[in-house]
Amino acid sequence: MLGSPDSEPLLTQGFPEFLDVDALLAGGWRPLAFQQFILKIHSRCDLACRHCYVYEMADQSWRDQPRRMSDAVADRVTERIAEHASAHDLAEIDVILHGGEPLLAGPDLISRLVRGVRGAVNTGTRVNVNIQTNGVRLNEDFLRLFESLEIRVGVSLDGDAEGQDRHRRFADGRGSHALVSESLHRLTSGPYHHLFSGILCTVDVRNDPVRTYEALLEFDPPAIDFLLPHGNWTSPPPFREPGSAATPYADWLIKIFDLWYESPVLQTEIRLFREIMRQLMGSSSRAETIGLSPVRMVVIETDGGIEQSDILKSTYQGATATGGLHILRDPFDKALLHPAIAARQVGELALSPTCRRCAIVSTCGGGLYAHRYNAATGFSGPSVYCPDLYRLINHIGARCERDMARLRGGG
Repeated sequence: MLGSPDSEPLLTQGFPEFLDVDALLAGGWRPLAFQQFILKIHSRCDLACRHCYVYEMADQSWRDQPRRMSDAVADRVTERIAEHASAHDLAEIDVILHGGEPLLAGPDLISRLVRGVRGAVNTGTRVNVNIQTNGVRLNEDFLRLFESLEIRVGVSLDGDAEGQDRHRRFADGRGSHALVSESLHRLTSGPYHHLFSGILCTVDVRNDPVRTYEALLEFDPPAIDFLLPHGNWTSPPPFREPGSAATPYADWLIKIFDLWYESPVLQTEIRLFREIMRQLMGSSSRAETIGLSPVRMVVIETDGGIEQSDILKSTYQGATATGGLHILRDPFDKALLHPAIAARQVGELALSPTCRRCAIVSTCGGGLYAHRYNAATGFSGPSVYCPDLYRLINHIGARCERDMARLRGGG
């Protein structure tokens, strides 16, 4: 049976390029419709972050993208999203405005897209809209616009001034912490707090984990996403030596987990920890970073190209390509049958034998897909963060199991 533990893995050298989608379909597999649409509405940024996977890593295709999504492409995007939602009878979809820095696209394009999608989809489909910004331009005018359009706002911040300004700088070397902090206070201390979806923080193990966590909590975020810096077996992330048993990232995250877990009131959700706990209790994953749930997201570039997750830009030039699919020519259903997108929906079958034999495979899910890349073998191996994930998941599992045992014993 497709997806059972006894099923043969689909991996070949260079996976997923040669994945036989027709064979999958003949075996009973069916793709799941996209639910998350990431719109790259502006392809440039007003910061020059050193750890940015779009501008600083392997894929440099941003140089060939138009700076701003055109009105014609934007209008076609809204039609395609509505077409897909209707064809698959989707009760809810997420539209994420992204970049580069999406605020550079300006209020007119943002309003055009959001009003366009909500006006085009069937009345039975709920449209959730989020924008992910570096926060530099998040002024009162934008906040009033987001209030009127019901757009939730995520902000990227790496901690205190030292942590933020280590990487998230302007091109001339100036740090961004002061400006982003000012914007966050504007978002969180006035009438707009309900728009705040959370903080995205890229981990740097040189920053003190507790000080980083406490600096983020100062803004009362409803959620924090701690992201491992993007890297792989060919281009390793900082301080992660491929094949080493050392666990610098797990050690860093565990210090925050223990502090968070022991808090008497868990008001701020840390998504990585919460997803691991959900997985350990048998629930399905809600994030592509962990677990085996099918990935149901698609990216539309500023030129209208339909692409895979932009995180894959950290691996090699052209990694996000879908064979030239374009919003002006192709429906989203066509992308569902692309081998690389199908590979993200077949669960354990897409994992290496090493991962399939692992005791925590259903929780880890092989880690983030981009982190498995090796120039020699494609995406057919474990995550370059395998030791860190193993240690972190087992630590969280042990903490939760001890507490469950106390509850079962009446303690």
